[in-house]
Amino acid sequence: MKQGDVVIRKSYGGDIVFRIAEFVGQGALLRGTDYRLLADAPLSDLQPVRNPDELIGAQKARIQATESLRRMQEERYKQTGRAGAYPGAGARQQPYFEMPGKVLHLDGDVNYLKKSMQVYGQLRVPAEGIHCHESQMPQILFRVLPQVRPDIVVITGHDGVLKRREDLQHLGNYKNSFNFVRAVQAAREYERNRDSLIIVAGACQSHFEALLQAGANFASSPARIMIHALDPVYVAVRSAFTPFRDTINVNDVVAHTISGVQGVGGIETLGSFRVGMPNPQAEQLQNVNIV
Repeated sequence: MKQGDVVIRKSYGGDIVFRIAEFVGQGALLRGTDYRLLADAPLSDLQPVRNPDELIGAQKARIQATESLRRMQEERYKQTGRAGAYPGAGARQQPYFEMPGKVLHLDGDVNYLKKSMQVYGQLRVPAEGIHCHESQMPQILFRVLPQVRPDIVVITGHDGVLKRREDLQHLGNYKNSFNFVRAVQAAREYERNRDSLIIVAGACQSHFEALLQAGANFASSPARIMIHALDPVYVAVRSAFTPFRDTINVNDVVAHTISGVQGVGGIETLGSFRVGMPNPQAEQLQNVNIV
């Protein structure tokens, strides 16, 4: 086995597909391919996977991702319609122009970041992505927030509860929750108003309460369960397309994430979507003769 190989853990029945991030002694540090879980395992417990697409767990995660994207597209049309735009109308037939909230997405996993940026692009959400180690996120936010000036910040990557740690309230018992908390605090030093800067933070099994207390609007994971790679993206998209005068429906958003109420939670927050007029691409403007 080598770094980057796809493996499963025999002791867990191969329930989750991982990639080997690095070797540590007689073990390996693993990053989930579909779930934002950081784990470690002895090499003797690992089994290489030749074709991960044939695994039931991978197939289920792929189906969930497709369904999540479908829901994002549906919600996009629904929310823009509520804001006064014409859902589904082409740019030339649309009297208004849309201004979804701008997303700054920090991710500890480069593969997940690429998938996330593809989704933002498909849904026409303005977004900038940065791949960095979770421990670097606070410093990077201090530097880039004044430059990017986003409406929504996503702080995610990989996390997990350390083995044989029973006190789930202690930040030291998590692999990256402390880094996520520091990153949220850094973002809140830039903008303290939770409606002016929406923060979505956390990964698998992250310290939900600590992230909210640090200033996050939405966080994982209330029940310390695994969350799907696209769950933070789904919350960010819903925030980007909820009209600025409306409160984001927390119950509805959480219920439609892949991991559900056990995986994601949050507080009442205003959306960041706006419409304007006239639309420079509209047909009626194209036909105007300027004297």
